[in-house]
Amino acid sequence: MVQWARALSGAVGQTATPSGTTATPSGTTATADGNTTDLSWLPDWIVRILDATPVPVIQLVQSLVVVAFAYLLSQLLVKLLGRRIARRFRRPSLTRTALRGIRGIVFLFAALTIMGIYGYELSDLTLSVAVFSAVIGVILAPIVGSIVGGVFLLADQPYEIGDMIELADRDQRAFVEDITLRYTKVFTLDNTFIVIPNGTMRERDVVNYSAEDTRTRQSLDILITYESDVARARQLAEEAARDLDDVVGGGPAIRVGAARYPAGPTCYIDAFGDHGINLRLRYWVEEPYWLLRVRSKIQTAFGEAVADEDVEIAYPHQHLVFDETSGEMQVGVADRPSGQRPPGDPPTDDRPRRPDRGPADTSGSVEPRDRPDDPSAGGDGPEDERQ
Repeated sequence: MVQWARALSGAVGQTATPSGTTATPSGTTATADGNTTDLSWLPDWIVRILDATPVPVIQLVQSLVVVAFAYLLSQLLVKLLGRRIARRFRRPSLTRTALRGIRGIVFLFAALTIMGIYGYELSDLTLSVAVFSAVIGVILAPIVGSIVGGVFLLADQPYEIGDMIELADRDQRAFVEDITLRYTKVFTLDNTFIVIPNGTMRERDVVNYSAEDTRTRQSLDILITYESDVARARQLAEEAARDLDDVVGGGPAIRVGAARYPAGPTCYIDAFGDHGINLRLRYWVEEPYWLLRVRSKIQTAFGEAVADEDVEIAYPHQHLVFDETSGEMQVGVADRPSGQRPPGDPPTDDRPRRPDRGPADTSGSVEPRDRPDDPSAGGDGPEDERQ
């Protein structure tokens, strides 16, 4: 009767040892220390089944029962405390972290209970300080670093679940899906799922487009020709942006730090460039989720508006001016046969000659009259004339 005595005593929180346990004829179990467990309330067929079941099977069943109970209890606690915690923290990331902590505590107690079922105690699992330090330093160091980073992220609040952020080093925008103590989950605009450890996330430059105020200021450069009506071009650019529903059309000035900026679209003369006048249109977008689409709509509306106006979009070009002082330059083709040269095109192998020289000597020799005065050389030099 050892097997069913251990099973039942474990279920009611009593400890029964394998040795010294006997069954009494009246349906009770007696242990060596004199404790007895009354089993008379169980049917005989259940007693026989428990008696025939091996101890490992009973321990496994007990463990499964504990795990199932822990799961149901954690779900119940999350359901009962979820709304209260959400109202308390008012941040989805902290709420999820707190609920995960509740689940973790419940399953921790379940693990300790299962250890007791198999006869283990905490003292049996205690490691020495040296071994524990080695495990932390070698194996758990990245995990601990991520957890510490997660604590700082939750405390500093650089972003929140649902925010649109930009990873500056990747030049990629994404939505924050979840924040845990170890990692941050984001979905990029290309529907790519990225899991970033919090230790790495703290070292990145992160741009948050959804922090506090979702309105985002954007700029659009427009290049027009110098012959265009600049004032009219600026007016058309502002109207093209103001007519869109996604753009802030006006209202009170928007505060950024200690400064305030106009809420409506404003067009400025940015620079006088080489190819035209550069206008810079600044406008505020209601939400940062469709920046490229809004930019495209503004450019389309502006292009349609200037079609019938005295405004022309400039493009890169060069204007070459020649006057009477420019002179003339002979141009020839080096690889063209001499018989196919057009009239007036001198031979390409003719080298420039001074007026007092004859035809160039292609052999490389220099005529005596062109040689410098050399006393050792014969000829009609200055020394010969004196003789």
